[in-house]
Amino acid sequence: MSLDAAAGPLQVDPLIDDPNTRIIVCCGAGGVGKTTTAAALGVRAAERGRRVVVLTIDPARRLAQSLGIDSLDNTPRRVKGIEQDGTGPAGELHAMMLDMKRTFDEIVEAHADAERARAILENPFYQSLSAGFAGTQEYMAMEKLGQLRARDEWDLIVVDTPPSRSALDFLDAPKRLGSFLDGKFIKLLVTPAKMGGRAGMKFLNVGMSMMTGTLGKLLGGQLLRDVQTFVTAMDTMFGGFRTRADATYRLLQAPGTAFLVVAAPERDALREAAYFVERLAEEEMPLAGLVLNRVHGSGAARLSAQRALAAAEALEPEYPEYPEDEYDESGEHEADAPDLTDLADESDRSDESDESLVQSSENLAEARIVDHGSGKTGVREATGASPESPPVDHAPEHPTPLEAHHEHTTEELTAGLLRLHAERMQVLAREQRMRDRFTALHPEVAVAHVAALPGDVHDLAGLRAIGEQLAAGDAGNGRTAT
Repeated sequence: MSLDAAAGPLQVDPLIDDPNTRIIVCCGAGGVGKTTTAAALGVRAAERGRRVVVLTIDPARRLAQSLGIDSLDNTPRRVKGIEQDGTGPAGELHAMMLDMKRTFDEIVEAHADAERARAILENPFYQSLSAGFAGTQEYMAMEKLGQLRARDEWDLIVVDTPPSRSALDFLDAPKRLGSFLDGKFIKLLVTPAKMGGRAGMKFLNVGMSMMTGTLGKLLGGQLLRDVQTFVTAMDTMFGGFRTRADATYRLLQAPGTAFLVVAAPERDALREAAYFVERLAEEEMPLAGLVLNRVHGSGAARLSAQRALAAAEALEPEYPEYPEDEYDESGEHEADAPDLTDLADESDRSDESDESLVQSSENLAEARIVDHGSGKTGVREATGASPESPPVDHAPEHPTPLEAHHEHTTEELTAGLLRLHAERMQVLAREQRMRDRFTALHPEVAVAHVAALPGDVHDLAGLRAIGEQLAAGDAGNGRTAT
């Protein structure tokens, strides 16, 4: 029995049909198909009656095009073309793409009065922070998730986590940003504003003169003033960042949330998936299973790589063994090619033999060469008849490699296909070993396999096809022959 068979296939349909499932988080390393998996889950859940919103972070336009939408932004947009699958009335599907800066702006506008919000939004340090601070994208994805859940307009939210070099960034980012905002440096900068009046100025001038002077040289005086202005304006909101981050973190731990770890059957991707599985267990977050994308299969899996290679070798023709220099570049046999030395000797004797050559030609014309019509010539026989002369075979005694190749085209083509099959079976065997290693470490994790596709998904039909593979669980699992 195979190891991944022991773990059992992932049951996707019961997961998305359960009304208690309110959030599905697709996480994993970058480039393993998280966005497509999230979209396929959203389409399948909507066509089975759920009201779904898919929150994606991937800025590529191909996802919007596959959903039939011109573009995605920070506002959920209705996806047309959702059909009833026969199990009940069709639901709804909305999709949106996280706008990190706009989400940050919405937080400021929602938790500060108009004057303070304007001061924050126009602050240069805030503009840099909201556009590119490390961990901001992951934190804003958590913020947006909390906003969507609070609106209660959808009964299922599917989250495509941000692409990052490490899948663990998604869980670490809220704490990291919160630690920055609650850090000693920020508190030190905000202390003078809290003290106010002369006491604050005295503290700033005396207690911080050395530090601000050093930072001013390192960062620039204007940047330091921008940071202080930002911190002063954001002071009342710092606690809110931490509170909301903690609330969203608890939401991810709730029973209504399910994590799907997405990976490809490759060493690095599965190693990252194993780390994420272990981290989710440490954080007590509910793991539904593993989605393994781009699994290769074969319709002739009974034919092993070894047997295919042996058959290919038996079919490959054996060419006559000639020395490598026996053929010139044009493929002519060198024995049939004129010798350059002989040509030079003949050229030296050409003047002496011209007269005899002309005479011989005239004799041939008079005695033997005749015209049969339509441009054909023949040889006049002694009896006076003039049948066509048989064609003269100018082929070399041994066939050239090109001629031998044509004679064996079918066999070589078959051998080439067998070698391609052997390579595919070797890929299958390698992927199977990768899966077995993962399942040996985590036999409790249910797995769904999605077969490798020849190209990207471009429409709803393609997303439906992936959804069907996800629901089938183990149907995309390629097997190797023994």
